[in-house]
Amino acid sequence: MKLVLMEIQRHLITWFMLFAIVGADLDYQSALTKSIIFLEAQRSGKLPPNNRLSWRGDSALDDGKLENVDLVGGYYDAGDNVKYGLPMAFTITTLSWAAISYQSDLQSAGELHNVRDAIRWGTDYLFKASFKRNRLYVQVGDPVKDHECWIRPENMKTPRTLLKIDRNTPATEIVAEHSAAFAAASIVFRGLDKPYARRLLNRAKSLFNFAKDYKGTYDGECPFYCSSSGFNDELLWAATWLYRATRRSVYMDYIQNEAISASVSEFSWDLKYAGAQILLSDLYMQGHKELQSFKQEADSFVCSVLPDSPSHQVYISPGGMIHLRDGANSQYVTGAAFLFSVYSDILGKHKEEVVCGNKKFGSGPLMAFAKQQMDYLLGKNPQGRSYMVGFGKNPPTQAHHRGASVPKMSPSKVVTCPMSFVYWYNTNAPNPNELTGAILGGPDKNDNFIDQRTNSAMTEPCTYINSLAVGVLAKLATHHAKV
Repeated sequence: MKLVLMEIQRHLITWFMLFAIVGADLDYQSALTKSIIFLEAQRSGKLPPNNRLSWRGDSALDDGKLENVDLVGGYYDAGDNVKYGLPMAFTITTLSWAAISYQSDLQSAGELHNVRDAIRWGTDYLFKASFKRNRLYVQVGDPVKDHECWIRPENMKTPRTLLKIDRNTPATEIVAEHSAAFAAASIVFRGLDKPYARRLLNRAKSLFNFAKDYKGTYDGECPFYCSSSGFNDELLWAATWLYRATRRSVYMDYIQNEAISASVSEFSWDLKYAGAQILLSDLYMQGHKELQSFKQEADSFVCSVLPDSPSHQVYISPGGMIHLRDGANSQYVTGAAFLFSVYSDILGKHKEEVVCGNKKFGSGPLMAFAKQQMDYLLGKNPQGRSYMVGFGKNPPTQAHHRGASVPKMSPSKVVTCPMSFVYWYNTNAPNPNELTGAILGGPDKNDNFIDQRTNSAMTEPCTYINSLAVGVLAKLATHHAKV
Protein backbone atom coordinates (compact mmCIF):
# COMPACT_ATOMS: atom_id res chain seq x y z
CA MET A 1 0.00 0.00 0.00
CA LYS A 2 2.85 2.34 0.85
CA LEU A 3 4.46 1.71 -2.56
CA VAL A 4 1.18 2.51 -4.33
CA LEU A 5 0.83 5.79 -2.42
CA MET A 6 4.42 6.71 -3.26
CA GLU A 7 3.78 6.00 -6.95
CA ILE A 8 0.63 8.14 -6.92
CA GLN A 9 2.55 10.91 -5.18
CA ARG A 10 5.29 10.73 -7.82
CA HIS A 11 2.77 11.08 -10.64
CA LEU A 12 1.07 13.99 -8.88
CA ILE A 13 4.41 15.78 -8.53
CA THR A 14 5.18 15.14 -12.22
CA TRP A 15 1.82 16.55 -13.32
CA PHE A 16 2.20 19.53 -11.00
CA MET A 17 5.61 20.31 -12.48
CA LEU A 18 4.25 20.01 -16.04
CA PHE A 19 1.34 22.30 -15.19
CA ALA A 20 3.73 24.80 -13.64
CA ILE A 21 5.81 24.82 -16.83
CA VAL A 22 2.83 25.26 -19.15
CA GLY A 23 1.15 27.89 -17.01
CA ALA A 24 4.26 29.88 -16.09
CA ASP A 25 4.39 33.57 -16.92
CA LEU A 26 6.88 34.68 -19.55
CA ASP A 27 8.40 38.12 -19.63
CA TYR A 28 8.39 38.82 -23.36
CA GLN A 29 9.59 42.38 -22.81
CA SER A 30 12.75 41.12 -21.15
CA ALA A 31 13.23 38.45 -23.84
CA LEU A 32 12.92 41.12 -26.54
CA THR A 33 15.44 43.43 -24.88
CA LYS A 34 17.92 40.63 -24.38
CA SER A 35 17.52 39.28 -27.91
CA ILE A 36 18.75 42.63 -29.24
CA ILE A 37 21.63 42.78 -26.76
CA PHE A 38 22.91 39.52 -28.26
CA LEU A 39 23.19 41.18 -31.66
CA GLU A 40 25.36 43.84 -30.05
CA ALA A 41 27.60 41.08 -28.69
CA GLN A 42 28.23 40.01 -32.30
CA ARG A 43 29.53 43.38 -33.46
CA SER A 44 32.91 43.57 -35.11
CA GLY A 45 35.03 46.69 -35.43
CA LYS A 46 35.24 49.85 -33.33
CA LEU A 47 32.47 49.62 -30.75
CA PRO A 48 30.38 52.69 -29.94
CA PRO A 49 30.49 54.46 -26.55
CA ASN A 50 27.07 53.04 -25.63
CA ASN A 51 28.25 49.43 -25.94
CA ARG A 52 26.20 47.48 -23.38
CA LEU A 53 28.53 44.50 -22.92
CA SER A 54 31.51 45.29 -20.72
CA TRP A 55 33.37 42.15 -21.81
CA ARG A 56 33.32 43.10 -25.51
CA GLY A 57 35.92 45.44 -26.99
CA ASP A 58 37.16 46.66 -30.36
CA SER A 59 38.18 43.90 -32.76
CA ALA A 60 39.28 43.25 -36.35
CA LEU A 61 40.26 46.90 -36.90
CA ASP A 62 42.46 46.01 -39.88
CA ASP A 63 39.85 44.08 -41.84
CA GLY A 64 40.29 44.76 -45.55
CA LYS A 65 43.86 46.00 -45.38
CA LEU A 66 45.10 43.02 -47.38
CA GLU A 67 43.52 44.67 -50.43
CA ASN A 68 43.68 48.28 -49.21
CA VAL A 69 39.95 48.50 -48.58
CA ASP A 70 38.00 49.32 -45.42
CA LEU A 71 35.98 46.31 -44.25
CA VAL A 72 35.92 47.18 -40.55
CA GLY A 73 32.58 46.61 -38.82
CA GLY A 74 29.64 44.31 -39.41
CA TYR A 75 28.77 41.18 -37.47
CA TYR A 76 30.32 37.87 -36.61
CA ASP A 77 27.66 35.34 -37.58
CA ALA A 78 27.84 32.86 -34.71
CA GLY A 79 30.38 31.57 -32.22
CA ASP A 80 33.43 32.13 -34.40
CA ASN A 81 35.23 35.24 -35.64
CA VAL A 82 34.51 35.13 -39.38
CA LYS A 83 32.27 37.63 -41.16
CA TYR A 84 30.09 35.90 -43.77
CA GLY A 85 28.14 38.09 -46.17
CA LEU A 86 25.15 35.84 -46.84
CA PRO A 87 23.95 35.29 -43.24
CA MET A 88 24.84 38.88 -42.29
CA ALA A 89 22.69 40.29 -45.08
CA PHE A 90 19.83 37.92 -44.21
CA THR A 91 20.06 39.07 -40.60
CA ILE A 92 19.65 42.67 -41.74
CA THR A 93 16.78 41.87 -44.13
CA THR A 94 14.77 40.04 -41.48
CA LEU A 95 15.57 42.55 -38.74
CA SER A 96 14.39 45.32 -41.07
CA TRP A 97 11.19 43.38 -41.76
CA ALA A 98 10.59 43.20 -38.00
CA ALA A 99 11.17 46.97 -37.70
CA ILE A 100 8.67 47.61 -40.51
CA SER A 101 5.92 45.20 -39.47
CA TYR A 102 6.22 45.77 -35.71
CA GLN A 103 7.32 49.39 -35.54
CA SER A 104 4.61 50.41 -33.07
CA ASP A 105 5.20 47.35 -30.87
CA LEU A 106 8.94 47.99 -30.79
CA GLN A 107 8.25 51.63 -30.02
CA SER A 108 5.95 50.68 -27.13
CA ALA A 109 8.59 48.32 -25.81
CA GLY A 110 11.25 51.03 -25.97
CA GLU A 111 13.41 49.01 -28.35
CA LEU A 112 12.82 50.60 -31.76
CA HIS A 113 15.95 52.75 -31.57
CA ASN A 114 18.06 49.73 -30.62
CA VAL A 115 16.71 47.71 -33.55
CA ARG A 116 17.38 50.60 -35.93
CA ASP A 117 20.92 50.89 -34.54
CA ALA A 118 21.43 47.16 -35.11
CA ILE A 119 20.23 47.46 -38.70
CA ARG A 120 22.45 50.45 -39.40
CA TRP A 121 25.47 48.72 -37.89
CA GLY A 122 24.94 46.06 -40.54
CA THR A 123 24.13 48.28 -43.51
CA ASP A 124 27.09 50.58 -42.81
CA TYR A 125 29.32 47.55 -43.24
CA LEU A 126 27.44 46.24 -46.28
CA PHE A 127 28.00 49.61 -47.96
CA LYS A 128 31.74 49.10 -47.49
CA ALA A 129 31.57 45.55 -48.84
CA SER A 130 29.78 46.71 -51.99
CA PHE A 131 31.46 50.07 -52.58
CA LYS A 132 32.57 49.22 -56.14
CA ARG A 133 30.00 48.48 -58.84
CA ASN A 134 29.63 44.79 -59.72
CA ARG A 135 31.99 43.73 -56.96
CA LEU A 136 31.10 42.49 -53.50
CA TYR A 137 33.28 41.34 -50.62
CA VAL A 138 31.46 38.34 -49.18
CA GLN A 139 33.78 37.05 -46.44
CA VAL A 140 36.43 38.30 -44.07
CA GLY A 141 38.56 35.74 -42.23
CA ASP A 142 39.90 32.29 -42.96
CA PRO A 143 37.28 29.90 -41.50
CA VAL A 144 39.64 26.91 -41.43
CA LYS A 145 42.34 28.78 -39.50
CA ASP A 146 39.71 30.48 -37.35
CA HIS A 147 38.23 27.14 -36.34
CA GLU A 148 41.69 25.93 -35.34
CA CYS A 149 41.83 28.60 -32.65
CA TRP A 150 39.54 29.28 -29.67
CA ILE A 151 40.18 32.92 -28.88
CA ARG A 152 38.05 36.00 -28.40
CA PRO A 153 37.90 38.38 -31.40
CA GLU A 154 39.73 41.11 -29.48
CA ASN A 155 42.79 38.85 -29.26
CA MET A 156 42.65 36.86 -32.48
CA LYS A 157 45.76 36.57 -34.64
CA THR A 158 44.30 34.32 -37.35
CA PRO A 159 44.42 35.50 -41.00
CA ARG A 160 41.77 37.99 -42.13
CA THR A 161 41.72 36.77 -45.70
CA LEU A 162 39.12 38.18 -48.07
CA LEU A 163 36.69 36.62 -50.53
CA LYS A 164 35.04 38.74 -53.20
CA ILE A 165 32.82 38.14 -56.18
CA ASP A 166 32.52 40.06 -59.44
CA ARG A 167 31.29 39.59 -63.00
CA ASN A 168 33.80 36.79 -63.60
CA THR A 169 32.95 34.95 -60.37
CA PRO A 170 29.26 35.67 -59.75
CA ALA A 171 27.33 34.77 -56.61
CA THR A 172 23.69 35.46 -57.33
CA GLU A 173 22.42 34.20 -53.97
CA ILE A 174 24.67 36.48 -51.94
CA VAL A 175 24.30 39.55 -54.15
CA ALA A 176 20.50 39.27 -54.26
CA GLU A 177 20.34 38.88 -50.47
CA HIS A 178 22.40 42.06 -50.10
CA SER A 179 19.96 43.78 -52.44
CA ALA A 180 17.05 42.62 -50.29
CA ALA A 181 18.80 43.86 -47.14
CA PHE A 182 19.40 47.32 -48.59
CA ALA A 183 15.84 47.57 -49.94
CA ALA A 184 14.21 46.51 -46.67
CA ALA A 185 16.46 48.81 -44.64
CA SER A 186 15.60 51.74 -46.94
CA ILE A 187 11.98 51.42 -45.82
CA VAL A 188 13.08 51.50 -42.17
CA PHE A 189 15.03 54.74 -42.59
CA ARG A 190 13.10 56.70 -45.19
CA GLY A 191 11.07 58.57 -42.57
CA LEU A 192 14.14 59.22 -40.40
CA ASP A 193 17.11 59.89 -42.65
CA LYS A 194 16.09 60.43 -46.27
CA PRO A 195 19.62 60.77 -47.71
CA TYR A 196 20.67 57.51 -46.03
CA ALA A 197 17.48 55.77 -47.17
CA ARG A 198 18.13 56.96 -50.73
CA ARG A 199 21.67 55.54 -50.62
CA LEU A 200 20.29 52.24 -49.35
CA LEU A 201 17.73 52.04 -52.13
CA ASN A 202 20.19 52.97 -54.86
CA ARG A 203 22.58 50.27 -53.68
CA ALA A 204 19.71 47.76 -53.59
CA LYS A 205 18.84 48.54 -57.21
CA SER A 206 22.44 48.29 -58.37
CA LEU A 207 23.00 44.97 -56.63
CA PHE A 208 19.76 43.53 -57.99
CA ASN A 209 20.91 44.29 -61.53
CA PHE A 210 24.27 42.70 -60.74
CA ALA A 211 22.54 39.60 -59.35
CA LYS A 212 20.25 39.00 -62.32
CA ASP A 213 22.67 40.05 -65.07
CA TYR A 214 25.55 37.86 -63.89
CA LYS A 215 23.99 34.66 -62.69
CA GLY A 216 25.94 31.93 -60.99
CA THR A 217 26.10 29.95 -57.78
CA TYR A 218 29.08 30.61 -55.53
CA ASP A 219 30.61 27.97 -53.29
CA GLY A 220 33.35 30.11 -51.75
CA GLU A 221 31.63 30.20 -48.35
CA CYS A 222 31.34 26.40 -48.26
CA PRO A 223 31.22 24.26 -46.23
CA PHE A 224 29.81 26.79 -43.77
CA TYR A 225 27.24 28.65 -45.88
CA CYS A 226 26.58 26.59 -48.99
CA SER A 227 23.29 27.48 -50.64
CA SER A 228 21.62 24.20 -51.54
CA SER A 229 18.40 25.86 -52.73
CA GLY A 230 19.86 27.79 -55.67
CA PHE A 231 19.44 31.50 -56.33
CA ASN A 232 15.86 31.80 -57.61
CA ASP A 233 14.48 32.33 -54.10
CA GLU A 234 16.88 35.21 -53.42
CA LEU A 235 16.00 36.86 -56.75
CA LEU A 236 12.28 36.68 -55.96
CA TRP A 237 12.97 37.88 -52.40
CA ALA A 238 15.04 40.86 -53.57
CA ALA A 239 12.54 41.84 -56.28
CA THR A 240 9.73 41.68 -53.74
CA TRP A 241 11.53 43.98 -51.32
CA LEU A 242 12.44 46.36 -54.13
CA TYR A 243 8.81 46.54 -55.21
CA ARG A 244 7.75 47.24 -51.62
CA ALA A 245 10.36 49.97 -51.38
CA THR A 246 9.69 51.62 -54.77
CA ARG A 247 6.31 50.44 -56.13
CA ARG A 248 7.98 50.53 -59.54
CA SER A 249 6.45 48.33 -62.22
CA VAL A 250 9.84 47.03 -63.36
CA TYR A 251 10.06 44.91 -60.19
CA MET A 252 6.47 43.72 -60.37
CA ASP A 253 7.06 42.75 -64.00
CA TYR A 254 10.08 40.75 -62.92
CA ILE A 255 8.08 39.01 -60.16
CA GLN A 256 5.29 38.05 -62.56
CA ASN A 257 7.22 37.24 -65.71
CA GLU A 258 10.78 36.22 -64.81
CA ALA A 259 10.94 35.12 -61.18
CA ILE A 260 10.65 31.46 -60.26
CA SER A 261 8.77 30.41 -57.14
CA ALA A 262 8.13 27.12 -55.34
CA SER A 263 6.13 25.66 -52.48
CA VAL A 264 8.35 25.05 -49.45
CA SER A 265 8.08 24.09 -45.79
CA GLU A 266 10.89 26.15 -44.26
CA PHE A 267 12.21 29.70 -44.06
CA SER A 268 15.90 30.21 -43.41
CA TRP A 269 19.09 31.98 -44.51
CA ASP A 270 19.18 29.55 -47.44
CA LEU A 271 15.51 29.40 -48.45
CA LYS A 272 13.50 32.63 -48.79
CA TYR A 273 10.49 31.63 -50.90
CA ALA A 274 8.00 31.58 -48.02
CA GLY A 275 8.99 35.07 -46.89
CA ALA A 276 8.51 36.53 -50.37
CA GLN A 277 5.23 34.67 -50.81
CA ILE A 278 3.79 36.11 -47.61
CA LEU A 279 4.84 39.64 -48.59
CA LEU A 280 3.24 39.16 -52.01
CA SER A 281 0.10 37.68 -50.45
CA ASP A 282 -0.45 41.00 -48.72
CA LEU A 283 -0.36 42.71 -52.12
CA TYR A 284 -2.73 40.08 -53.52
CA MET A 285 -5.24 40.81 -50.76
CA GLN A 286 -4.87 44.53 -51.45
CA GLY A 287 -6.13 43.96 -54.98
CA HIS A 288 -3.24 42.58 -57.05
CA LYS A 289 -5.23 39.52 -58.12
CA GLU A 290 -2.50 38.50 -60.56
CA LEU A 291 -0.48 37.41 -57.50
CA GLN A 292 -2.94 34.69 -56.46
CA SER A 293 -0.40 31.90 -56.97
CA PHE A 294 1.79 33.43 -54.25
CA LYS A 295 -1.14 33.37 -51.81
CA GLN A 296 -1.59 29.69 -52.62
CA GLU A 297 2.10 29.04 -52.01
CA ALA A 298 2.07 31.02 -48.76
CA ASP A 299 -0.89 28.91 -47.65
CA SER A 300 1.03 25.78 -48.66
CA PHE A 301 3.90 26.81 -46.37
CA VAL A 302 1.51 27.24 -43.44
CA CYS A 303 -0.30 23.99 -44.23
CA SER A 304 2.98 22.04 -44.29
CA VAL A 305 3.97 23.35 -40.85
CA LEU A 306 0.73 23.68 -38.87
CA PRO A 307 0.16 20.43 -36.89
CA ASP A 308 -3.65 20.53 -37.35
CA SER A 309 -3.37 20.82 -41.12
CA PRO A 310 -4.36 17.76 -43.20
CA SER A 311 -1.23 18.36 -45.35
CA HIS A 312 1.16 18.77 -42.40
CA GLN A 313 4.71 17.65 -43.29
CA VAL A 314 7.21 19.21 -40.90
CA TYR A 315 8.39 17.12 -37.96
CA ILE A 316 7.22 18.35 -34.57
CA SER A 317 9.04 17.03 -31.49
CA PRO A 318 7.07 15.29 -28.71
CA GLY A 319 7.25 18.57 -26.77
CA GLY A 320 5.90 20.60 -29.69
CA MET A 321 9.00 22.13 -31.35
CA ILE A 322 9.63 22.31 -35.10
CA HIS A 323 12.69 20.21 -35.85
CA LEU A 324 14.14 20.16 -39.35
CA ARG A 325 17.87 19.60 -38.82
CA ASP A 326 20.41 19.27 -36.05
CA GLY A 327 22.58 22.37 -35.89
CA ALA A 328 21.02 25.82 -35.40
CA ASN A 329 17.58 24.23 -35.54
CA SER A 330 16.20 27.18 -33.58
CA GLN A 331 16.38 29.25 -36.76
CA TYR A 332 13.53 27.17 -38.20
CA VAL A 333 11.56 27.71 -35.00
CA THR A 334 11.99 31.49 -34.89
CA GLY A 335 11.65 31.69 -38.69
CA ALA A 336 8.29 29.90 -38.70
CA ALA A 337 7.12 31.87 -35.66
CA PHE A 338 7.94 35.17 -37.36
CA LEU A 339 6.27 34.28 -40.66
CA PHE A 340 3.20 32.91 -38.91
CA SER A 341 2.97 36.08 -36.83
CA VAL A 342 3.26 38.37 -39.87
CA TYR A 343 0.84 36.28 -41.92
CA SER A 344 -1.66 36.22 -39.07
CA ASP A 345 -1.62 40.03 -39.10
CA ILE A 346 -2.13 40.12 -42.87
CA LEU A 347 -4.98 37.60 -42.74
CA GLY A 348 -6.64 39.46 -39.88
CA LYS A 349 -6.35 42.81 -41.65
CA HIS A 350 -8.02 41.48 -44.80
CA LYS A 351 -10.37 39.01 -43.06
CA GLU A 352 -8.87 36.15 -45.06
CA GLU A 353 -8.04 32.55 -44.20
CA VAL A 354 -5.46 29.92 -45.04
CA VAL A 355 -6.91 27.00 -47.00
CA CYS A 356 -5.46 23.57 -46.18
CA GLY A 357 -7.49 20.98 -48.08
CA ASN A 358 -10.86 20.74 -46.37
CA LYS A 359 -9.75 22.92 -43.46
CA LYS A 360 -9.43 26.68 -43.10
CA PHE A 361 -7.38 28.59 -40.56
CA GLY A 362 -7.77 32.25 -39.67
CA SER A 363 -5.27 34.56 -38.04
CA GLY A 364 -5.91 33.16 -34.53
CA PRO A 365 -4.52 29.63 -35.01
CA LEU A 366 -1.48 31.00 -36.82
CA MET A 367 -0.59 33.39 -34.02
CA ALA A 368 -1.26 30.71 -31.42
CA PHE A 369 1.26 28.45 -33.15
CA ALA A 370 3.81 31.28 -33.42
CA LYS A 371 3.42 31.97 -29.72
CA GLN A 372 3.72 28.29 -28.82
CA GLN A 373 7.01 28.00 -30.74
CA MET A 374 8.50 31.03 -29.02
CA ASP A 375 7.20 29.86 -25.65
CA TYR A 376 8.96 26.54 -26.20
CA LEU A 377 12.31 28.29 -26.68
CA LEU A 378 11.72 30.52 -23.66
CA GLY A 379 10.92 27.73 -21.22
CA LYS A 380 7.60 26.00 -21.90
CA ASN A 381 9.10 22.69 -22.95
CA PRO A 382 9.63 19.20 -21.48
CA GLN A 383 13.00 20.21 -20.05
CA GLY A 384 11.39 23.16 -18.25
CA ARG A 385 14.31 25.36 -19.23
CA SER A 386 15.00 28.40 -21.37
CA TYR A 387 17.14 28.19 -24.48
CA MET A 388 17.89 31.92 -24.37
CA VAL A 389 21.04 32.77 -22.42
CA GLY A 390 20.37 34.91 -19.37
CA PHE A 391 16.59 34.54 -19.56
CA GLY A 392 14.08 32.45 -17.65
CA LYS A 393 14.54 29.23 -15.77
CA ASN A 394 17.82 27.30 -15.93
CA PRO A 395 19.14 29.01 -19.09
CA PRO A 396 22.23 27.63 -20.83
CA THR A 397 25.60 28.69 -19.45
CA GLN A 398 28.01 27.12 -21.95
CA ALA A 399 27.22 28.78 -25.27
CA HIS A 400 29.54 27.63 -28.04
CA HIS A 401 31.00 31.12 -28.47
CA ARG A 402 34.58 32.31 -28.33
CA GLY A 403 33.93 35.77 -26.96
CA ALA A 404 31.68 34.52 -24.16
CA SER A 405 33.82 31.57 -23.12
CA VAL A 406 37.24 33.28 -23.06
CA PRO A 407 37.92 35.68 -20.15
CA LYS A 408 38.57 39.33 -20.88
CA MET A 409 42.30 39.93 -21.23
CA SER A 410 44.77 42.50 -22.45
CA PRO A 411 44.60 42.97 -26.24
CA SER A 412 48.35 42.37 -26.37
CA LYS A 413 48.15 38.97 -24.66
CA VAL A 414 49.15 36.13 -26.96
CA VAL A 415 47.78 32.60 -26.54
CA THR A 416 48.73 29.74 -28.84
CA CYS A 417 45.83 28.13 -30.69
CA PRO A 418 46.35 24.59 -29.32
CA MET A 419 46.41 25.86 -25.73
CA SER A 420 43.31 28.00 -26.30
CA PHE A 421 41.22 24.83 -26.54
CA VAL A 422 42.78 23.46 -23.37
CA TYR A 423 42.10 26.64 -21.40
CA TRP A 424 38.63 27.60 -22.59
CA TYR A 425 36.96 25.11 -24.93
CA ASN A 426 37.28 21.74 -23.25
CA THR A 427 36.47 22.94 -19.73
CA ASN A 428 33.08 21.81 -18.46
CA ALA A 429 32.26 25.07 -16.67
CA PRO A 430 29.99 28.07 -17.25
CA ASN A 431 31.25 30.77 -19.59
CA PRO A 432 32.89 33.68 -17.75
CA ASN A 433 30.90 36.17 -19.86
CA GLU A 434 27.13 35.94 -20.19
CA LEU A 435 26.06 35.98 -23.84
CA THR A 436 22.84 37.74 -22.88
CA GLY A 437 19.87 37.07 -25.15
CA ALA A 438 21.47 34.50 -27.43
CA ILE A 439 18.97 31.86 -28.54
CA LEU A 440 21.08 28.74 -28.92
CA GLY A 441 20.78 25.94 -31.48
CA GLY A 442 18.42 24.13 -29.16
CA PRO A 443 17.37 20.58 -28.36
CA ASP A 444 17.25 17.57 -30.66
CA LYS A 445 14.14 16.04 -32.23
CA ASN A 446 13.33 14.27 -28.96
CA ASP A 447 13.54 17.47 -26.86
CA ASN A 448 16.88 16.46 -25.33
CA PHE A 449 19.47 19.15 -24.67
CA ILE A 450 23.07 19.05 -23.45
CA ASP A 451 24.48 22.34 -22.19
CA GLN A 452 28.11 21.91 -23.22
CA ARG A 453 30.01 24.26 -25.50
CA THR A 454 31.60 21.25 -27.22
CA ASN A 455 28.12 20.38 -28.53
CA SER A 456 27.92 23.12 -31.14
CA ALA A 457 24.71 21.79 -32.74
CA MET A 458 22.86 22.53 -29.51
CA THR A 459 24.76 25.43 -27.98
CA GLU A 460 25.94 27.68 -30.82
CA PRO A 461 24.01 30.92 -31.39
CA CYS A 462 23.52 32.70 -34.73
CA THR A 463 22.54 36.27 -35.51
CA TYR A 464 19.67 35.19 -37.77
CA ILE A 465 18.07 33.04 -35.06
CA ASN A 466 17.66 36.23 -33.06
CA SER A 467 16.79 38.58 -35.93
CA LEU A 468 13.85 36.27 -36.74
CA ALA A 469 12.75 36.35 -33.09
CA VAL A 470 12.69 40.14 -32.61
CA GLY A 471 9.43 40.88 -34.44
CA VAL A 472 7.32 38.18 -32.85
CA LEU A 473 8.75 38.95 -29.40
CA ALA A 474 7.79 42.61 -29.87
CA LYS A 475 4.25 41.58 -30.75
CA LEU A 476 4.04 39.24 -27.76
CA ALA A 477 5.50 41.89 -25.44
CA THR A 478 2.71 44.26 -26.45
CA HIS A 479 -0.26 41.90 -26.71
CA HIS A 480 0.66 39.06 -24.34
CA ALA A 481 2.66 40.74 -21.60
CA LYS A 482 1.87 37.91 -19.17
CA VAL A 483 0.22 34.62 -20.01
